Amino acid sequence: MTDHEVRQEQEHQELTASDTPWNLVIWNDPVNLMSYVSFVFRSYFGYSEKKADKLMLEVHRKGRSIVAHGGRERMEQHVVAMHGYGLWATVEKAVSGGKGQRG
Repeated sequence: MTDHEVRQEQEHQELTASDTPWNLVIWNDPVNLMSYVSFVFRSYFGYSEKKADKLMLEVHRKGRSIVAHGGRERMEQHVVAMHGYGLWATVEKAVSGGKGQRG
């Protein structure tokens, strides 16, 4: 490979990495009430009561729920916001095909 081809390949890999989908994961905790978690999902994400309650119950029963899906930077912004609400949130790389809501 020429230097030019190597640079093009590196640029392609960087673009591909930044386009990788990411998930916002909310984790169960012993502090927040289920009604509060549902309230946060409704007020911050604009989810319907039905969707917010479904995600909240998933957090409660399974220990975690993917509540948003999209670019890494945006998901990291959501993490900061969730921490501001007192929720435990992390970002994880989405598996092929992705899951959750675009956020």
